[in-house]
Amino acid sequence: MLEIESLSADDRLRQQRLEAETIYGSEADIAENNICLSDFSDADNFTITKITAGVRDPNRVNIFLDGSFAFSLDIAQVVELNVKVKQTVSPERLKELRAASEFGKLYQHTLEWLLTRPHSIRETSTYLKRRKFKRRQVNRGREREGKTPLPEIQDKTIELVMDRLIEKKYLDDLKFAKFFVENRYVRRGISQKRLKMELRQKGVSDNYIKAALAEVDRPEDEEILKVIKKKRKKYPDDFKLVGYLIRQGFDLNRAKEAVANYSEDELDELDEL
Repeated sequence: MLEIESLSADDRLRQQRLEAETIYGSEADIAENNICLSDFSDADNFTITKITAGVRDPNRVNIFLDGSFAFSLDIAQVVELNVKVKQTVSPERLKELRAASEFGKLYQHTLEWLLTRPHSIRETSTYLKRRKFKRRQVNRGREREGKTPLPEIQDKTIELVMDRLIEKKYLDDLKFAKFFVENRYVRRGISQKRLKMELRQKGVSDNYIKAALAEVDRPEDEEILKVIKKKRKKYPDDFKLVGYLIRQGFDLNRAKEAVANYSEDELDELDEL
């Protein structure tokens, strides 16, 4: 019974720490048994008094100035920026470290988003602009509630995140185009015309689109067969089915020929390809 009660207390403390963890640049102070707000001015020098492991993200650490939580950095940044306990931090240095903190958090969030599936450079830029807009909305709400606003996401920070992602090859429009062509509607079928249109909408250049289509084997005859197999029941009328195929980007003559010539047996053979 005592063990269960002790575990519950630990869970409550962990929940408190998770709520206080810096997510969007919050300046919540994380202490061992209580939580308070830190209010650093830029008038004085400070001393790094403690560096602790992040609660939500083990790859980040919390930096404490004069006993109060100030910002977080990822582990690589701590090494790169030579951040150490007992180090004196000037106002200029504090601005530098806070900018690095904002970069590190935004970079990590964006990298996690990218790793769910590949995205184009334009898609990623749009994602970051949405985060900037969302931050402004959050700050309006915080101001109405009398809370300290979170640091705004700066255009320069977005630019640095994009540059780093491209440098590290997490963003590569050619690789993205190949992935997109290979995986888009594999079972349902898709025309090359529609693939080109969708890739252009995502900001991929025509040269990369051409290279991706040339490298991935998706013949139009097989693709149109997949679409017919998927939509034959919905469009039992040949004229309407041909119209649907044209709207999906297939050539008129190819669509007419495919609908007229492909039998149900040929459609079933597609599952064996």
